[in-house]
Amino acid sequence: MTVPASAAAPLQIRAEQPDDAPLIEALLDRAFGPGRFTKVSERVREFAEFRPDLSFCAWDGDGLTGSVRMWRVRIGEREAVFLGPLAVEAEVRKAGAGGALVEAASRAAQAAGFPVVLLVGDEPYFSRFGYSAAPATRIVMPGPVDQRRVLVRELAPGGAEGLAGLVRPA
Repeated sequence: MTVPASAAAPLQIRAEQPDDAPLIEALLDRAFGPGRFTKVSERVREFAEFRPDLSFCAWDGDGLTGSVRMWRVRIGEREAVFLGPLAVEAEVRKAGAGGALVEAASRAAQAAGFPVVLLVGDEPYFSRFGYSAAPATRIVMPGPVDQRRVLVRELAPGGAEGLAGLVRPA
């Protein structure tokens, strides 16, 4: 998938590879700083199963400019994937890389048969990709969170109906 970064160099969206991990960690450090380890999303990632097959990177030539990762979890007794972190280098945030990464990960999760994607984020940003707080009101995260930031995207008809319970290992 190609996303216009500039007239000279479009961004390429590709599946995450094992060798990308150090570059992704450096990007996450720049994007979120050390405070990222204190967030409820990090509690989820501590127990969730990483799904590299559903995770993607944005590249500008040889440079990593963005990343999104997906994690297999359960919400109560229902299977789901957790999206995050999503990070994009500051200088290319207006180029659409974040949206392209979210869409690539969501499509991959749907193709893999997951009924919903869960994330913690800003609804005004993520709503354009089909995420909403409305079906997430009864989801319990493994730590303190502003419930308005718990968002879900339904990937299969009825996938978010009755969604409730603690987010836990799959």
